[in-house]
Amino acid sequence: MSDIKSGDAKATFKQVKKHFSPSLAMAGKFMGQGAVETSAEGCRVTLSDGRQALDFGSYAVALLGHRNVAVVRAVRDQLDRMPTSTRSVLNPVPALAAETVVDYLGGALPKVYFGSGGADAVEVAVKLARVATGRSTVIAVEGAFHGKTLGALALTHHDRFRGGLDSVLPGAVHIDPARPDAVARVLAETDDVAALIFEPVQGENGVTTLDPAILARWCADAKAAGAFVIADEIQVGLRRCGERSVALAAGLPVDAVLLGKALGGGVVPVSAMVCSEELYAPLAADFVLHTATFSGHPLATAAIVPALATIEEHVADGLRVGAEMAAGLEAIAADHPESVSAVRGRGLLWGVDFVSPEFVGEVQVGLAQRGLVVSTCLSRPEVLRLIPPIVATSEDIEQALFLLRGSIEQARAAVA
Repeated sequence: MSDIKSGDAKATFKQVKKHFSPSLAMAGKFMGQGAVETSAEGCRVTLSDGRQALDFGSYAVALLGHRNVAVVRAVRDQLDRMPTSTRSVLNPVPALAAETVVDYLGGALPKVYFGSGGADAVEVAVKLARVATGRSTVIAVEGAFHGKTLGALALTHHDRFRGGLDSVLPGAVHIDPARPDAVARVLAETDDVAALIFEPVQGENGVTTLDPAILARWCADAKAAGAFVIADEIQVGLRRCGERSVALAAGLPVDAVLLGKALGGGVVPVSAMVCSEELYAPLAADFVLHTATFSGHPLATAAIVPALATIEEHVADGLRVGAEMAAGLEAIAADHPESVSAVRGRGLLWGVDFVSPEFVGEVQVGLAQRGLVVSTCLSRPEVLRLIPPIVATSEDIEQALFLLRGSIEQARAAVA
């Protein structure tokens, strides 16, 4: 058996092919150019062949970069004391984390459920809305991505993820994001709506920002009909798009904000549903209505307090990074109008829309060779996401833009 610390790339590709997926092995081999990741710190990932890659991807997890000192210290301390819970005796670590995240969002949403991943938070929010209202229909938005577990998948819009499963994905209605009256039109047809769920910025859908004025109309219509409103900010919250919560900052009357990805400080997986007393009422009345062995896991929730504190220490950095990314990407788009169709983004989340998925493939070849990690949009293959850490320096931004520009020019030559 190979030594994990040695970063045996050949052994890793063989094991992934055997135990996971041949296509995953092939994709990983391509992205690493024959190497695997072995360690990371800050914005840099070290590969098994000694190269370093600049991480502007990681699907929004590494907001604080890799191995943030304060978060690692807190998690290591908890590991040394009590990493898991009896689930019978109360543990102070998740309780403090819950109080911290409630205060972080301003205190208007006082109840919390902790999960391990984003889909966990989606599942419990929708489940509670259905139980609390006695209704079953949930309104979601075209282009939405809320996860791939069955309940969350019913709300995810793209057919690529739903293929062959439509018969077991009932209860969701997807509305046109451009129609202010879209929620009202659904409500005119049924009185069975339990909730409206939306992402203020649809990351997987090519980094598409929903119109705040339309969202306000939707929320008002849903609330007037007695439905709950859920803001899925698993990718875009926690300063990723500038605000602690995009929905709350916009003054939207939401009953829940869903958080994840960066919530664990880039060190451990953890997510949260932060919600109103009314939405949480079924779980308050019967705390075993929705449970999970690793909900409120001490090792995971130990990361939340230092993660949120550290994020706030870097708010000014986030504004700088966002401004530098905006200027740099707009300049690239202006210089390459034949290759770049559009640039969309907000804060630390950007989508570069290319002329075709095939051209994106050629750009990815260049990025892999040059050592820039970005995140693809599986449901919008013509778009690449650049998701810089809030701790990125101006030099990091300059390098990332230089590598992207070079990859675009290489792609143009390849398709000429």
